[in-house]
Amino acid sequence: MSDQPAPQVARIHPTAIIEPEVEIGPGTAVWDHVHIRGPARIGSDCIVGEKTYIAYGVTIGNLVKINAQVYICTGVTIEDRVMIAAGVIFTNDRYPRAFAVDGSLADSGPTDDTLHTTVCEGTTLGAGAVVGPGLVIGRYAMVGMGAVVTGDVPAHALVVGNPARVKGYVCVCGTPLTDAKGAAQRGGSSARCTHCRQPYQVLDDGRPVMAPGFS
Repeated sequence: MSDQPAPQVARIHPTAIIEPEVEIGPGTAVWDHVHIRGPARIGSDCIVGEKTYIAYGVTIGNLVKINAQVYICTGVTIEDRVMIAAGVIFTNDRYPRAFAVDGSLADSGPTDDTLHTTVCEGTTLGAGAVVGPGLVIGRYAMVGMGAVVTGDVPAHALVVGNPARVKGYVCVCGTPLTDAKGAAQRGGSSARCTHCRQPYQVLDDGRPVMAPGFS
């Protein structure tokens, strides 16, 4: 009798539609009425909430939490440890039309106009946020609920509104870095998170950068 633990496997709800060429890592749970088109890749230990749609060509890292009714279109890459709250919508075409230049129905597949978006490690996208095409959302950023993101988001930035604008910065743990702005105003070069005590270096414009040795 072996003492080795049983290998983890992905858990797929029977109502989920998983097309051929979809790779799902061990420990990932895919809930009811999810549709994942192939080819696509989802890493290990993720959660894909009910009624979520993931298009072909999407890559999702490890330890990603996707809540219910999220729409992830072609051209989106989601890195490790990202949280995507309920009802988030991604887009990938800046000038969409239903018809082609010759008047016929436009093809639904990717074209030269399809733009790629990357959600970097540790980011949180709040419920109902809309993410425009061709963007980079920086590491550990926090996008507020209902925000409409039309431009790149700096690392650790807290963005809210329509269009989304930077209102502050957050720690890796998600706590607002209120000391970062104060340190910049005082001419200082360092700050700490009030919750987890993570140290940061503060740039002249108030943007925090994690101190060496932290990631």
